[in-house]
Amino acid sequence: MADASSNNTFIDNLPKIYGMYTGGFIVFILLMAVLEQVGVSAEAIGILFVAFTVFIYAGIGWLSRTMQVEAYYVAGRQVPAVFNGMATAADWMSGASFVAMAGGIYFGGHGYLAFVVGWTGGYVLVASLMAPYLRKFGCYTVPDYIGTRYGGNSARLMAVIVLAVASFTYVTAQINATGTIASRALQIPFEVGVWFGLLGILLCSMLGGMRAVTWTQVAQYIVLIIAYLVPVFWMSNKQDFGLIPQFAAGDAVARLKELEELHQIGTLKPLASVVGSEGFLKLPSLVKLHSEAGTSAMDAWKFVTLVACMMAGTASLPHILMRYFTTPSVKAARTSVAWSLFFIFLLYFTAPALATFTKLQVLDPNLATSIIGKSFAEVQSLDWIQKWGAVNFLQIIDGNGDGILQINEFFMRGDIVVLATPEIAGLPYVISGLVAAGGMAAAMSTADGLLLAIANALSHDLYYKMIDPTADTKKRLLTARILLIIIGAAGAAIASMQLTSILGAVAWAFDFACSGLFFPLVLGVWWKRANRQGALAGMFFGFLAGTLYLIHVRFLGGAEWIGIDHLRFGIIGMPVSLVAMVVVSLMTPEPDEETQKMVDDMRIPKGETVLSATH
Repeated sequence: MADASSNNTFIDNLPKIYGMYTGGFIVFILLMAVLEQVGVSAEAIGILFVAFTVFIYAGIGWLSRTMQVEAYYVAGRQVPAVFNGMATAADWMSGASFVAMAGGIYFGGHGYLAFVVGWTGGYVLVASLMAPYLRKFGCYTVPDYIGTRYGGNSARLMAVIVLAVASFTYVTAQINATGTIASRALQIPFEVGVWFGLLGILLCSMLGGMRAVTWTQVAQYIVLIIAYLVPVFWMSNKQDFGLIPQFAAGDAVARLKELEELHQIGTLKPLASVVGSEGFLKLPSLVKLHSEAGTSAMDAWKFVTLVACMMAGTASLPHILMRYFTTPSVKAARTSVAWSLFFIFLLYFTAPALATFTKLQVLDPNLATSIIGKSFAEVQSLDWIQKWGAVNFLQIIDGNGDGILQINEFFMRGDIVVLATPEIAGLPYVISGLVAAGGMAAAMSTADGLLLAIANALSHDLYYKMIDPTADTKKRLLTARILLIIIGAAGAAIASMQLTSILGAVAWAFDFACSGLFFPLVLGVWWKRANRQGALAGMFFGFLAGTLYLIHVRFLGGAEWIGIDHLRFGIIGMPVSLVAMVVVSLMTPEPDEETQKMVDDMRIPKGETVLSATH
């Protein structure tokens, strides 16, 4: 894929190439199953799964290397809609989606479905308000669009700042996920695992930019969706709930409610002294009564506000919007959004079922894997308890000294629910290796996109557009690659500190993005009167208001306003951004005629891109 002709040949043969890749991956799974049967250790199988898949991704990254600016920034605008949909889904299926989503539902119940609704619903906003028009505009990055639409380097710089903060927050969560997976699969400390994960991420993206990331993400989606679906189907059939687990989840929830009553959930309290002793144990008790989730007006308000933040954040995150700059046409960009939703739906529709069936494996006394109510000696002898406990992600403590494990004596990080599910369910270890490879694929694919979004914005919009407009191609791409390494290393260092959960860090990223970028992006397309001063005010004051509120409630111990906690601070930032942008735009001169014509042209679906091909 080093030149244009070979790349065209590659594009023409995509179905065949990825069909062969899928078949080869299935053969590899079967080979691992055979090795397990002949006595190869679980540790060796886990290492082989992670190493093999990372090696494949690195190989794709090497083959996709390029020194062409358009190929590096937007994959040459040659990515077909179906494959861009798969790449976008992989970009979207982050460590939060794959690793932490089911864990959140496992511990927090239906309230965590706000993430599913918000993240999926956000693509409706992307399809209707953003993607086709940004593709028609013809820019390379989101700050590139902001800077050109509103004019001047001040708006471009403010967009770069918001992008960098949101994307960096998000990328630390992904590197956190790779560290979690690597620490278990390779039996290494978490602090070492994050650097192993970073190495794999850089191998995928550094040489080929968006072209390498795109084709790697297609391969990663195939791995992660197989890895996510196989354990759920296996458990559903093993527990006699039928062939299609997503449709059987209702019956499984009813069974779970019976077990909650059997175990008297709600009468037991978490062991506060134990929970407070180690950071990784600061978790709720294993399950909560359904009634505890409540249906009050405040609960509904919290659900709706979280959905709103996740939807608007989805439509504001640069690494997602960048994916639609890579399609051949505006129509392909719109079609690509539909394919993205389909591929994302396959996983999100499955997450609640996975959480439910996993919880049943732990609670149901009719299943051999149940641990609640058994003796500590018996539970402590289980291999998965020992292995996850050894890397500090799980612990059981006999708080009342009766020797029997109760609900409030079992502590597990929500981040490992998906990864530990095959072992909890007693499935062959080859499935655990598969899930580890899938989780690594999910985290790496998103981290690739995020690191590229930050590095591209800094190299293209800050360095090339503002600092050195005369820089040649070689210098521009070298700058982008150096920035990838620096930003990735900083992300790994922050991730190793485990300042918040994977899901929490991702929520912050969405809130940062929607606080500063949502309305400047939307009004830039749909309101010709929006001008540079208004966009600057909207980005600055929205981002500032949201950030100050986060600091107030999360780090200074301040009181929440009407139930808006640190996961929802975008609800503060977005209204401030909208009001500031509209008021300042109306108080200052309207954009010139050329800019207003550019906005009109952007909304016409056909024709050439607004910006020239040499932009």
